[in-house]
Amino acid sequence: MDFVFSGRPRAANAVLDTPPRPLAASPGALRRALLALTLALMPAGCGLAPFETPPTRAAAALPDLPPARRFAPARPAAPARSNRDIARDFLDLHFQLEGGSTLPVFTRFEGPVTVQLTGAPPPGMAADLDALILRLRQEAGIGISRTGSSGANIVIEAVPHAAIRRALPNAACFVVPNTASLEEYRRTRRTARTSWTALRSRDQLAVFIPNDASPQEVRDCLHEELAQALAPLNDLYRLPDSIFNDDNAHVVLTGFDMLVLRAAYAPELQTGMSRADVAARLPALLARLNPATPPAWSRAIETALIPGTAQAARLRAASEATRMARDLGWQDHRRGFAHYTLGQLLQPSDPQAAADHFNAALKYMENTPGSGPQKARIQSRLAGLDLSAGRPEDALRRTAPAMDQARAAQNAAVLARLQLQSAEALARLGRSAQARAVRLDSLGWARYGFGSEWAGRAQQQMAVLGPQTTQAKTR
Repeated sequence: MDFVFSGRPRAANAVLDTPPRPLAASPGALRRALLALTLALMPAGCGLAPFETPPTRAAAALPDLPPARRFAPARPAAPARSNRDIARDFLDLHFQLEGGSTLPVFTRFEGPVTVQLTGAPPPGMAADLDALILRLRQEAGIGISRTGSSGANIVIEAVPHAAIRRALPNAACFVVPNTASLEEYRRTRRTARTSWTALRSRDQLAVFIPNDASPQEVRDCLHEELAQALAPLNDLYRLPDSIFNDDNAHVVLTGFDMLVLRAAYAPELQTGMSRADVAARLPALLARLNPATPPAWSRAIETALIPGTAQAARLRAASEATRMARDLGWQDHRRGFAHYTLGQLLQPSDPQAAADHFNAALKYMENTPGSGPQKARIQSRLAGLDLSAGRPEDALRRTAPAMDQARAAQNAAVLARLQLQSAEALARLGRSAQARAVRLDSLGWARYGFGSEWAGRAQQQMAVLGPQTTQAKTR
């Protein structure tokens, strides 16, 4: 019988595959061990005292504490390593268990997946689950939804941590196959029914989450256990950008994790495949889902950016790059940059079309973490169009956040341009003193960004009201 702990254990001394009594539970062994060990070794002088059990819900409800904060929707970065490495990781995540057991066949849900939340969920758990399901639909392309009816494919039961501890002493949360409740698991836990190595298809699984843990612990358990209920079962220490790593560095599903899940539910794969069958299909599958930038797209972008090329040829090349990005299904900064390039070329002749492309560029940049510098440049273009159209209020709304992005990126040229636009908008709104102060501050940044004081003063006079010339290397 295979034995594997949950991805979130309580103690650092969990031993895989060698328990006093064999239990069949979910994958993951030392998740949370690092945090537990850190707290245990923390010196008393640091101001945090470790504790064995979480505080009670009553103790947490102190009247003078602010409400718990919530994060904005996640924007994970795309995986940065090669598809060859990702294929190796995919196979090890799906065909091995952490304790060393191997799985003979690939399994996933075939068809739409329903999820039911049962037990006594704490406040906020349903909202975190809904946000996770939305991400799984949008980022992994899985047809998954929540239902209030019985018979769901995945039942998530919120129970006290003590109940989880009685069922699996070293687990904070776990997932098991062919089960719909913790009580049912207690009756069948020593049978082949709840064995992962005996699993040949996924029809019903149960996830057990503590309802008396912190909101973050509840959310983190939801992410890892629901993902493992859907497909990957292993944890690998070698993964630097994944929740499927017991180092506990990532606590919500990453871009790599979503790619793994998207691949698991791609039409090229199906339940029952052997490791060799899956390995044979992964190269083409990952090339489709995580494509390298095609040389033809790069050539089109380069042609569009070269100033010496005829304007008509540049427009055709930018249009072709935009079309290719659309046809390839890109949703990241590359598609945004194609729209930005086309918008620059259209700005002198068709300001409205240029604005449409700049707004499209912003939309795709929003899907790319770390795209603040690109968004600052795009907002500068739109602010110039706003000023040209007599909309200083709109220009001012754009420049304020964009200046923060330019400062964070340490791009003095873009910052100076945005400040000049902001100063012009303030002047048109009758706020002359503010306009002078912002314009004066822009000169120092213009000197750094454009190379000399005369460049800064020329930029000041221009105020970016008219069309800007597209250069091969924009700043």
